[in-house]
Amino acid sequence: RWLFDRVVCTLYAFCGVLFGLCSLTSLTVLSTVCCLKVCYPAYGKCWDAFSPSHAAVLLLCVWAYALTFAMAPLAEWGSYGPEPYGTACCITWETSSREATLYILALFIFCYLLPCLLILASYSLILWTVWVSRRAIQQH
Repeated sequence: RWLFDRVVCTLYAFCGVLFGLCSLTSLTVLSTVCCLKVCYPAYGKCWDAFSPSHAAVLLLCVWAYALTFAMAPLAEWGSYGPEPYGTACCITWETSSREATLYILALFIFCYLLPCLLILASYSLILWTVWVSRRAIQQH
C-alpha cells in the first residue's frame, strides 16, 4: 500500500510525469535536430543550430512543454492518485469526468503519439538521406 499521505502521492506522481515527459520530449528534440543537421546541412549555417543559446532555448522549451502537461492535474484538469495496486501514485487513468478524459486524450496525442511520430519520421529521413548518399557515392 502507499505509505504516505495524499500530498506526497501527488508530488510523487507529478515528478514521475514531469521527468518522463522531459525524457521523451528531449529525445524528440534531439532526433529533430539531428535530422535537420544530417538532412538539411544548410540549417546549421542559417540558424547556428549548435550554439549554447540555441541549446538553452530548446531545453527551456522541453521543460515548459513537460511542465504544461505535468501541472494540468494540479489545476484540476485530470488528477493524480494511487495506482490500482496502491503501491505508487500516477495519473488517475480511470475517470468518469469529461475534463479528465480530455486530459488523457491530450496527453496521449501530444505527449506520446506526436513525439513518437516525430522521432520515427526524423530517423526515417536520416536513414533515407544516408541511403541516397551511399548510392550516389557508389555510382561515382
